[in-house]
Amino acid sequence: MESGIVGGKEVKAHSRPYMASLQSDGDHKCGGFLIRKDFVLTAAHCLDTSTSEPQAGRKYLEVVLGAHNIKKKETNQQRIQVRKYFMHPNYNKYKKAGDKEKVYAVDIMLLKLKSNATLNKFVKVVELPKKKGKTPASVKCKIAGWGKRKPDKQEASNVLFETSVTLLSDSECGRVWQNYYDPACMMCSKTTKDNTFCQGDSGGPLMCNTKPSGLAIYTSQDECNNPQYPGVYLNISAFLDWIKKVMGKTD
Repeated sequence: MESGIVGGKEVKAHSRPYMASLQSDGDHKCGGFLIRKDFVLTAAHCLDTSTSEPQAGRKYLEVVLGAHNIKKKETNQQRIQVRKYFMHPNYNKYKKAGDKEKVYAVDIMLLKLKSNATLNKFVKVVELPKKKGKTPASVKCKIAGWGKRKPDKQEASNVLFETSVTLLSDSECGRVWQNYYDPACMMCSKTTKDNTFCQGDSGGPLMCNTKPSGLAIYTSQDECNNPQYPGVYLNISAFLDWIKKVMGKTD
Protein backbone atom coordinates (compact mmCIF):
# COMPACT_ATOMS: atom_id res chain seq x y z
CA MET A 1 0.00 0.00 0.00
CA GLU A 2 1.35 3.37 -0.97
CA SER A 3 0.43 6.89 -0.99
CA GLY A 4 1.51 11.79 -4.80
CA ILE A 5 -1.34 13.73 -6.10
CA VAL A 6 -2.59 12.25 -9.36
CA GLY A 7 -4.48 14.74 -11.51
CA GLY A 8 -5.64 17.91 -9.81
CA LYS A 9 -3.83 21.19 -10.28
CA GLU A 10 -0.91 23.17 -8.94
CA VAL A 11 -2.07 25.24 -5.99
CA LYS A 12 -1.55 28.98 -5.76
CA ALA A 13 1.88 29.37 -4.17
CA HIS A 14 1.71 29.45 -0.35
CA SER A 15 -2.09 29.16 -0.27
CA ARG A 16 -1.72 26.11 2.01
CA PRO A 17 0.70 27.61 4.58
CA TYR A 18 0.23 24.74 7.05
CA MET A 19 1.70 22.14 4.65
CA ALA A 20 5.03 20.51 5.50
CA SER A 21 7.39 18.52 3.30
CA LEU A 22 9.10 15.82 5.36
CA GLN A 23 12.51 15.10 3.92
CA SER A 24 15.43 12.76 4.45
CA ASP A 25 18.80 13.47 2.80
CA GLY A 26 17.06 16.31 0.94
CA ASP A 27 14.52 13.97 -0.66
CA HIS A 28 10.80 14.40 -0.09
CA LYS A 29 9.36 11.40 1.75
CA CYS A 30 5.95 12.42 3.06
CA GLY A 31 3.55 15.23 3.72
CA GLY A 32 2.60 16.64 7.09
CA PHE A 33 0.94 19.71 8.55
CA LEU A 34 1.73 22.25 11.24
CA ILE A 35 -0.77 22.04 14.11
CA ARG A 36 1.20 24.11 16.62
CA LYS A 37 4.29 26.23 16.09
CA ASP A 38 6.37 23.37 17.50
CA PHE A 39 4.41 20.30 16.29
CA VAL A 40 3.75 18.66 12.91
CA LEU A 41 1.24 15.84 12.44
CA THR A 42 1.97 13.07 9.92
CA ALA A 43 1.82 9.29 9.36
CA ALA A 44 4.01 6.99 11.48
CA HIS A 45 5.20 4.93 8.50
CA CYS A 46 6.93 8.04 7.10
CA LEU A 47 9.79 7.46 9.52
CA ASP A 48 10.09 3.85 8.32
CA THR A 49 10.78 5.06 4.76
CA SER A 50 13.39 7.66 5.74
CA THR A 51 17.16 7.19 5.69
CA SER A 52 19.45 6.93 8.70
CA GLU A 53 21.73 9.56 10.17
CA PRO A 54 25.37 8.83 9.22
CA GLN A 55 26.70 8.76 12.79
CA ALA A 56 23.76 7.82 14.98
CA GLY A 57 22.30 5.24 12.60
CA ARG A 58 18.78 6.33 13.53
CA LYS A 59 16.03 7.07 11.03
CA TYR A 60 15.40 10.80 10.74
CA LEU A 61 13.23 13.40 9.04
CA GLU A 62 13.69 17.12 8.42
CA VAL A 63 10.63 19.38 8.30
CA VAL A 64 10.40 21.97 5.51
CA LEU A 65 7.76 24.67 6.02
CA GLY A 66 6.76 27.63 3.84
CA ALA A 67 7.61 25.80 0.61
CA HIS A 68 5.92 25.72 -2.77
CA ASN A 69 8.73 24.37 -4.95
CA ILE A 70 10.69 21.98 -2.74
CA LYS A 71 13.54 21.72 -5.28
CA LYS A 72 14.29 25.44 -4.99
CA LYS A 73 15.84 27.26 -2.05
CA GLU A 74 12.95 29.67 -1.60
CA THR A 75 13.73 32.48 0.84
CA ASN A 76 10.53 31.87 2.81
CA GLN A 77 11.29 28.19 3.48
CA GLN A 78 12.04 27.13 7.04
CA ARG A 79 14.03 23.93 7.56
CA ILE A 80 13.65 22.60 11.09
CA GLN A 81 15.08 19.46 12.66
CA VAL A 82 12.93 17.12 14.73
CA ARG A 83 13.63 16.98 18.46
CA LYS A 84 11.42 13.97 19.19
CA TYR A 85 9.23 11.51 17.29
CA PHE A 86 5.97 10.56 18.97
CA MET A 87 4.55 7.55 17.16
CA HIS A 88 1.22 6.27 18.37
CA PRO A 89 2.14 3.94 21.27
CA ASN A 90 0.61 0.90 19.55
CA TYR A 91 2.29 1.40 16.16
CA ASN A 92 5.59 -0.37 16.87
CA LYS A 93 3.86 -2.98 19.03
CA TYR A 94 1.59 -4.08 16.18
CA LYS A 95 4.42 -3.75 13.66
CA LYS A 96 6.70 -6.08 15.62
CA ALA A 97 3.84 -8.54 15.96
CA GLY A 98 3.34 -8.47 12.18
CA ASP A 99 -0.27 -7.36 12.62
CA LYS A 100 -0.61 -5.20 9.49
CA GLU A 101 -4.35 -4.75 9.92
CA LYS A 102 -3.89 -3.03 13.28
CA VAL A 103 -0.74 -1.14 12.21
CA TYR A 104 -2.69 0.89 9.65
CA ALA A 105 -5.27 1.83 12.29
CA VAL A 106 -2.62 3.64 14.37
CA ASP A 107 -0.43 5.00 11.54
CA ILE A 108 -0.08 8.45 13.08
CA MET A 109 2.88 10.41 14.46
CA LEU A 110 3.61 13.78 16.02
CA LEU A 111 6.92 15.52 15.34
CA LYS A 112 8.18 17.81 18.09
CA LEU A 113 10.34 20.43 16.39
CA LYS A 114 13.76 21.47 17.72
CA SER A 115 12.77 25.11 17.34
CA ASN A 116 9.46 26.88 16.94
CA ALA A 117 8.32 27.69 13.43
CA THR A 118 8.22 31.40 12.68
CA LEU A 119 4.58 32.09 11.83
CA ASN A 120 3.97 34.48 8.92
CA LYS A 121 1.98 34.57 5.67
CA PHE A 122 3.99 31.60 4.35
CA VAL A 123 3.84 29.45 7.50
CA LYS A 124 0.66 29.09 9.53
CA VAL A 125 -0.90 26.63 11.95
CA VAL A 126 -4.05 24.78 10.91
CA GLU A 127 -6.69 24.20 13.55
CA LEU A 128 -7.69 20.61 14.30
CA PRO A 129 -11.33 19.54 14.75
CA LYS A 130 -12.74 20.50 18.15
CA LYS A 131 -14.67 17.31 18.81
CA LYS A 132 -14.95 13.70 17.71
CA GLY A 133 -16.99 12.83 14.65
CA LYS A 134 -16.65 11.82 11.01
CA THR A 135 -17.25 13.77 7.81
CA PRO A 136 -20.13 11.96 6.07
CA ALA A 137 -20.02 10.14 2.74
CA SER A 138 -20.55 12.11 -0.51
CA VAL A 139 -18.82 15.22 0.88
CA LYS A 140 -16.14 16.66 -1.42
CA CYS A 141 -12.78 17.28 0.24
CA LYS A 142 -9.29 18.25 -0.91
CA ILE A 143 -5.92 16.56 -0.56
CA ALA A 144 -2.59 18.25 -1.39
CA GLY A 145 0.99 17.05 -1.60
CA TRP A 146 4.33 16.83 -3.36
CA GLY A 147 3.97 13.13 -4.11
CA LYS A 148 4.11 11.29 -7.43
CA ARG A 149 1.95 12.74 -10.24
CA LYS A 150 1.70 9.38 -12.01
CA PRO A 151 1.90 5.86 -10.57
CA ASP A 152 4.70 4.85 -12.95
CA LYS A 153 6.92 7.85 -12.12
CA GLN A 154 9.65 7.52 -9.51
CA GLU A 155 10.24 11.12 -8.51
CA ALA A 156 7.96 13.34 -6.46
CA SER A 157 6.47 16.59 -7.75
CA ASN A 158 8.57 19.75 -7.31
CA VAL A 159 5.56 21.96 -6.60
CA LEU A 160 2.50 21.49 -4.41
CA PHE A 161 -0.51 19.98 -6.17
CA GLU A 162 -4.06 19.50 -4.92
CA THR A 163 -7.06 17.51 -6.05
CA SER A 164 -10.69 17.09 -4.98
CA VAL A 165 -11.97 13.73 -3.78
CA THR A 166 -15.40 12.47 -2.74
CA LEU A 167 -15.81 10.54 0.50
CA LEU A 168 -17.32 7.05 0.43
CA SER A 169 -19.35 5.21 3.05
CA ASP A 170 -17.73 2.87 5.57
CA SER A 171 -19.48 -0.08 3.92
CA GLU A 172 -17.96 0.77 0.51
CA CYS A 173 -14.49 1.14 2.07
CA GLY A 174 -14.80 -2.06 4.08
CA ARG A 175 -16.02 -4.08 1.11
CA VAL A 176 -12.73 -3.42 -0.70
CA TRP A 177 -10.18 -3.21 2.11
CA GLN A 178 -11.93 -5.66 4.47
CA ASN A 179 -10.00 -6.09 7.74
CA TYR A 180 -7.50 -3.39 6.79
CA TYR A 181 -10.28 -0.82 7.14
CA ASP A 182 -11.44 0.13 10.63
CA PRO A 183 -14.55 2.37 10.53
CA ALA A 184 -13.93 3.47 14.12
CA CYS A 185 -10.85 5.46 13.11
CA MET A 186 -10.72 5.56 9.29
CA MET A 187 -12.43 7.17 6.32
CA CYS A 188 -11.92 6.74 2.58
CA SER A 189 -12.44 8.52 -0.73
CA LYS A 190 -13.32 7.46 -4.25
CA THR A 191 -10.31 6.88 -6.49
CA THR A 192 -10.42 7.85 -10.17
CA LYS A 193 -7.72 7.78 -12.83
CA ASP A 194 -7.40 11.56 -12.50
CA ASN A 195 -8.13 12.26 -8.82
CA THR A 196 -6.34 10.60 -5.93
CA PHE A 197 -3.22 10.68 -3.81
CA CYS A 198 -0.13 8.56 -4.44
CA GLN A 199 3.29 7.70 -3.01
CA GLY A 200 4.79 10.70 -1.22
CA ASP A 201 1.48 12.18 -0.06
CA SER A 202 1.12 10.03 3.05
CA GLY A 203 0.77 12.09 6.20
CA GLY A 204 -0.86 15.03 4.41
CA PRO A 205 -4.23 16.42 5.53
CA LEU A 206 -7.58 15.66 3.94
CA MET A 207 -9.26 19.07 4.13
CA CYS A 208 -13.05 19.03 4.47
CA ASN A 209 -14.83 22.36 4.98
CA THR A 210 -11.45 24.08 5.61
CA LYS A 211 -10.61 21.70 8.48
CA PRO A 212 -8.20 18.74 8.46
CA SER A 213 -10.57 15.79 8.81
CA GLY A 214 -8.31 12.98 7.68
CA LEU A 215 -4.64 12.02 7.43
CA ALA A 216 -3.61 10.18 4.24
CA ILE A 217 -2.21 6.72 4.96
CA TYR A 218 -2.61 4.29 2.05
CA THR A 219 -4.02 3.39 -1.35
CA SER A 220 -3.31 0.60 -3.86
CA GLN A 221 0.35 -0.42 -3.78
CA ASP A 222 0.67 -1.34 -7.45
CA GLU A 223 -1.41 1.43 -9.03
CA CYS A 224 -2.46 4.30 -6.78
CA ASN A 225 -5.09 5.56 -9.26
CA ASN A 226 -6.79 2.18 -9.66
CA PRO A 227 -10.54 3.02 -9.35
CA GLN A 228 -11.18 -0.28 -7.58
CA TYR A 229 -9.26 0.84 -4.49
CA PRO A 230 -10.41 3.83 -2.40
CA GLY A 231 -7.79 6.07 -0.80
CA VAL A 232 -7.75 5.61 2.97
CA TYR A 233 -7.22 8.18 5.74
CA LEU A 234 -7.14 8.12 9.50
CA ASN A 235 -10.00 10.09 11.03
CA ILE A 236 -8.06 12.76 12.95
CA SER A 237 -10.85 13.39 15.45
CA ALA A 238 -10.52 9.79 16.71
CA PHE A 239 -7.01 10.66 17.92
CA LEU A 240 -7.68 14.05 19.52
CA ASP A 241 -7.19 12.78 23.07
CA TRP A 242 -3.81 11.25 22.21
CA ILE A 243 -2.69 14.39 20.33
CA LYS A 244 -3.66 16.65 23.23
CA LYS A 245 -1.94 14.35 25.72
CA VAL A 246 1.36 14.34 23.80
CA MET A 247 1.38 18.08 23.16
CA GLY A 248 0.31 18.79 26.73
CA LYS A 249 3.33 16.95 28.08
CA THR A 250 5.69 19.18 26.15
CA ASP A 251 4.13 22.59 26.78
